[in-house]
Amino acid sequence: MISIIIPTYDEEKYLPRLLQCIKRQTYKDYEIIVADGDSKDKTKEIAKRYGCKVVKGIGTPSVGRNNGAEAAKGEFFVFFDADALVDKNFLQKSMQEIKKRGLDAASVRITPQSNKIIDRIFLGFFNGWITITQYFYPHAIGACIFCRKKLHDKIRGFDEKIAVAEDMDYARRCSRYGKFRILRNVKLQFCMRKYAYYGSVNVAVKILLGEIYRIFVGELKKDLFSYNSRRR
Repeated sequence: MISIIIPTYDEEKYLPRLLQCIKRQTYKDYEIIVADGDSKDKTKEIAKRYGCKVVKGIGTPSVGRNNGAEAAKGEFFVFFDADALVDKNFLQKSMQEIKKRGLDAASVRITPQSNKIIDRIFLGFFNGWITITQYFYPHAIGACIFCRKKLHDKIRGFDEKIAVAEDMDYARRCSRYGKFRILRNVKLQFCMRKYAYYGSVNVAVKILLGEIYRIFVGELKKDLFSYNSRRR
């Protein structure tokens, strides 16, 4: 069984779209756990209406993901962002590829939900970067990460002390004890709302600065580049 874990905070607008995508999956052996950060809107009610297990996830996305994992019963975890979208064969194709390639953890390439050329260009560069570096300096997009429960437990989950790029750190630590790769046969539709609100160039520069810092200094224990503002 797959345990789908979704950290949320005030996601009443976006969560139903993802839950509908999951409901339509051809792969049916799953449970859904929503780790909610004390939402003030109807997020928790929506999750319960769709039959999700709701657990506390107050704090960073890392806290939510770890709390969700503690409540999970599946042998494989899938961490989704609440604003992600996937096609109906996403889980089926992903698990088939994971099994065929003998993977312990994986992430995916992403396409924008918007039609803006600049978004397609930026995500094109991002996809190229994570594809090239997967063999020696792995990256994972927090919007979608697959991981075996045993591996998640071995690395003690997400590092809750990291302020930014905790997903990238998670992938790197997974690769130390298991086989991590970027999946070839699926893509996830990525929500560009943060880019739209703060400006694509602005967000891209912050990501670049963060990547340079991680390579030469280490993980970001503080949000030095003001990346983690609340999503809009």
